[in-house]
Amino acid sequence: MSEVTTAFQVEGERWMPAGSLTMDSVAMVLAISAEAALPATGVIDLERVAAVDSAGVALLLAWKRRAVAEGKPVAFAHLPPSLASLAQLYGVEDLLAAEPS
Repeated sequence: MSEVTTAFQVEGERWMPAGSLTMDSVAMVLAISAEAALPATGVIDLERVAAVDSAGVALLLAWKRRAVAEGKPVAFAHLPPSLASLAQLYGVEDLLAAEPS
C-alpha cells in the first residue's frame, strides 16, 4: 500500500495544499495554514490534493470561516470530485463552490 503524503504550500499568491486532506493530516495542515496570511488572490488551489475525507471538508470550511472573520474572499480552484461529492452530501456545496473559470 502506498502512503499519500501531505504538504501545505504557498505558491505566488495562492495556497496549494497537496496530498492527503484526511483525518490523519488536517490538524497539521490547519496549524501550518494558521501561520500564513490568507492568499492575496483569495484562491486555494486543490489541484494537488489526492485524497480527502470529511475532515478535509471541515478544513475548507475552517478556511472559509477565517476568511469571513478577516473580511477577505476565499475561493477554491480544482475541487476534487470526491470532495465535491462529500460537500454535496453534507449540504455545504454552495459554501465550497469552486472559483469561476
